[in-house]
Amino acid sequence: MQDKVVVVVGATGGIGSAVAQKLANSGASLVLAARDSNRLDSLASQLSTDSSEEHKAIAIPTNIINPQEVESLMEKASSHLGKIDVLVNAAGSGILKQWNKIEPSDLDAMLDLNLKGSFYTSQAAANVMKGQKSGHICNVIGILGKHSMAMGSVYCAAKFGVAGFSKCMADELRRYGIKMTLFYFGGVNTSFWDNVSLKVDRGKMLSLETAADAIMFAMNAYPQAILMEINIQPESHLFF
Repeated sequence: MQDKVVVVVGATGGIGSAVAQKLANSGASLVLAARDSNRLDSLASQLSTDSSEEHKAIAIPTNIINPQEVESLMEKASSHLGKIDVLVNAAGSGILKQWNKIEPSDLDAMLDLNLKGSFYTSQAAANVMKGQKSGHICNVIGILGKHSMAMGSVYCAAKFGVAGFSKCMADELRRYGIKMTLFYFGGVNTSFWDNVSLKVDRGKMLSLETAADAIMFAMNAYPQAILMEINIQPESHLFF
């Protein structure tokens, strides 16, 4: 990833920060985006310390549910660094509730961040990549964008939507040399599970290292190879 420009959305989250660390170590130039400016600045400072002078990490606080902020993010990334080679879309949150306990605000929250936010970032990055005739969009969806689960109705609604628009965009964007990879990770041991009422054994979940390595693998594939989907699940909880 030497000299590649990578925008990481959701950079302060578990998967986002793990990928950002690996990218910094590989010589990529990073644009880090998240809502929490303090945590974002701290991460950018840490990664810049670990990187060479020409590969400093840039922090751009962004709320991806606001399309104007997303447009500004991509404009700043391309103007500061000249291009966007890769978007890693790792932002998201989860609500897992019984169907009759779901409030309208729960549905709005899931659709605004997980579906609309993912679409806005993919769309804005693709607009930059179209002009370059190259690019790679990595959308971290999760296994509940492919398989249903009890208590997951609003979460699955958003994540199935991300899978749907990503596949449509992939078909439209390939003429511009833009690749799309969808990541369906099973349970990953992140802060996602901190406020979830379900009983889960986090010790049996996928590690952040596993998820980050899979994303790095896709980004480092040969140019003529398009990894359309990567599906990794813990042995204790398999979907087929």
